[in-house]
Amino acid sequence: MIERRVARAGRQAVAVTVHSHDKFEAGRDGNLDNERDELREASNLNSRQNVPYEFSFSMFFPQDFPIVPTRLVIAQWKQICPSETGPCADQSPVLALRYVDGTLRITQTVGGKQTTLYRQSAEFRNRWLDFRIRARFTPGADGHEAIWLGDNQIVDCTGVTANREDVPGGYPNPSAFFFKMGLYRDLMAQPMTVYIDEYRKRELRNGEF
Repeated sequence: MIERRVARAGRQAVAVTVHSHDKFEAGRDGNLDNERDELREASNLNSRQNVPYEFSFSMFFPQDFPIVPTRLVIAQWKQICPSETGPCADQSPVLALRYVDGTLRITQTVGGKQTTLYRQSAEFRNRWLDFRIRARFTPGADGHEAIWLGDNQIVDCTGVTANREDVPGGYPNPSAFFFKMGLYRDLMAQPMTVYIDEYRKRELRNGEF
């Protein structure tokens, strides 16, 4: 919903609140049930394989935001699976920002292996967190991910950044990737609210990344 009391710039931001069983999804293959309230980019804006993009957005977690060990993803880039029931349908995002138990963590998951690219425990509530992400998603060795929090670069990762099509999972080649942000979590009773502002995305020109 549109929020006028809390904004990073201008007169308004978007308030995203998840309640118990909002957009409930049963877990698959032993995973826990989950619930979500997220913003997803339009399908015509999906990122293309091996094309560099820059994303930027700001998030504000209020002072009363619950500090709990429940799994919570606040932004994620997912490689598109052509089938909702195929072997790749329930795989983790290739890149994700997570906020769990007061710790901000950035993970990359390719080939079934999750790697933590950044981890920091601090008080992230009651202030705007300005993220800037540059990413080239590709199953080749020329992939690249760079992430800034404010003026500080916190991730600079090169190499494979997407799943191959010839391994179990069923991803097409070339692949496409969609972005969404908000609150995606395992089930819990307490609601959560995050404020989001200043979202931008652009395709990078040659030499920029």
